[in-house]
Amino acid sequence: MSLNDSPTRYGSLTRLLHWSMALLLVWQFLSALSHYAFEDTAFETFFWPTHKPLGLVLMVLLVIRLGWALINLARRPPSLSLAAKWGHLSLYGLLFIIPALALLRQYGSGRAFNPFGIELMAGFQGDKITWMIEPANLLHGVLGWVLLVMIIGHVGMALLHRKQPGQLNVLPRMWGKG
Repeated sequence: MSLNDSPTRYGSLTRLLHWSMALLLVWQFLSALSHYAFEDTAFETFFWPTHKPLGLVLMVLLVIRLGWALINLARRPPSLSLAAKWGHLSLYGLLFIIPALALLRQYGSGRAFNPFGIELMAGFQGDKITWMIEPANLLHGVLGWVLLVMIIGHVGMALLHRKQPGQLNVLPRMWGKG
């Protein structure tokens, strides 16, 4: 299998990025669920501390994935429809906006951010920066659940295309087989 994408399937790097992000997103949703539904339990203690660092990892993987997609733009499998194209662009947008809002809130709160022991944001003393905190307080969680619904729709549409007569089975594009 080629590293690069082709008109019939995605290359090995695109697939690695896609499935790595899928697994990390499952973990992220488990960590969010642990925080909101199982507060002060071992479940939350296990998952929640990983939420912020893995959110950053997802954002970095997304930037790499977008760069790789642009490099492969002329070779990639075509979208099935305008709706599919807009759906994918919406997924990419949410995958960027959600952690960006969280980073904005983190900075505005004055709290340090040291994922994996690497200082990305030093904390500061003094007043919190409300205009940085409020958008994330309002949108980060809501958009996260919207993302989950869209991911479920993404998976559902891939399965629908696989099973419906006369539809192109798109799963082999991302599995690398077929």
